[in-house]
Amino acid sequence: MTLDDKLFTLKYRPDDVSHLRPDLEKCKECVSKVCTTICPAKVYEWSEAEDKLIINFENCLECGACRIVCEKKCLEWEYPKGTKGVTFKNG
Repeated sequence: MTLDDKLFTLKYRPDDVSHLRPDLEKCKECVSKVCTTICPAKVYEWSEAEDKLIINFENCLECGACRIVCEKKCLEWEYPKGTKGVTFKNG
């Protein structure tokens, strides 16, 4: 089962505005780009061609792993507002 297939099983109500706001200048200084490998939903991608971080915030599982491992501490993260974001199921 691919990541997209697994993410399809979750219920999302994405917001129009990202709840993930990185300091993009600090991201450029980051050597490891660890957020691109730690995120279980592959929310972060580094574009070498554009020299910038691409954020697919709609896929965010709201686990917070990205802000914990960010070596530059450049990620401002909050839960999506209201009833937006991911809905986890019990069972």
